[in-house]
Amino acid sequence: MRATESFRALVVREEEGGYVRRLEERQLADLPAGEVLVRVSYSSLNYKDGLSAVGNRGVTRRYPHTPGVDAAGVVAESRDPRFRPGDQVIVCCYDLGMNTPGGFGQYIRVPAAWVMQLPAGLTLRESMVYGTGGFTAANSVERLLAHGVRPEQGKVLVTGASGGVGCFSVAILAREGFKVTAVSGKESARELLTSLGATEIIGREQAVDTSGRMILKGKWAGVVDTVGGEILSTALKSTRYGGAVTCCGNVAGPEFSANVFPFILRGIALLGIDSAECAMARRELLWAKLANDWQVPGLAEITTEIGLEELDGAIGRILKGQVQGRLVVRLWDR
Repeated sequence: MRATESFRALVVREEEGGYVRRLEERQLADLPAGEVLVRVSYSSLNYKDGLSAVGNRGVTRRYPHTPGVDAAGVVAESRDPRFRPGDQVIVCCYDLGMNTPGGFGQYIRVPAAWVMQLPAGLTLRESMVYGTGGFTAANSVERLLAHGVRPEQGKVLVTGASGGVGCFSVAILAREGFKVTAVSGKESARELLTSLGATEIIGREQAVDTSGRMILKGKWAGVVDTVGGEILSTALKSTRYGGAVTCCGNVAGPEFSANVFPFILRGIALLGIDSAECAMARRELLWAKLANDWQVPGLAEITTEIGLEELDGAIGRILKGQVQGRLVVRLWDR
């Protein structure tokens, strides 16, 4: 596939003390060095993309910039023998969309070490329904299973359940036979979460303890926490003996209070989940599970597809917590 010299991208620029987003015509020569040039078919919108798009320097240090931590497309050019023009590939995480121009552009150029062949069993579009959210969910569930958490030990809790990571965590855990309690502040998400396999849905206020006690009655065999803050604090105090809590997000706050008692009296584990720098071998293993054993039925029902022209408004909605399920971004007009 021969690459065009110009392409469209969403570009965030710093202007007059603020940040503006607009679609611009870019040139391949504007892209950074890298062994693989990919014509992007689909991307997805994540909360981190929203932060990059409003000038959050903790995500993106330099502007102008094109966000998009996820991309799936077709190799246009490659200087690495592992990839040939026409190969269907996924690029997720690493520095893509953070300080390297990302998937909200019709082309990306990246190091070959970031590129993965599309797993058998998935289309390019389906891979972006999962995206970083689905991959992080798979990473979290696999860590719970590796720790020894099993369905017969009791219920599992998923916080931020109406978001991308939360939705897929609910679905994957249900496929593994767990009874899942989902935390969501959105009444409109109840039907979605039930369809994905949640057996109980509670509000955010029920997931936060205000008693000040050091340890609470053990409720959960395991927890997938996607939000941080006091919800994470309460989850740690409420996890049963030998259980584990995974932590992958901070939308409710980057700080949380904790004490040693859940760890020394119940032997629980707090497991950090990093998807950005996850080793390729583990990445390939988890994507293969998403394409097969952990493939989520009814992906169409949890997915909204938008074009580049609709991205600006969608970014505003995801930052306000007004998005449930997954937003897939189509880079080229049909």
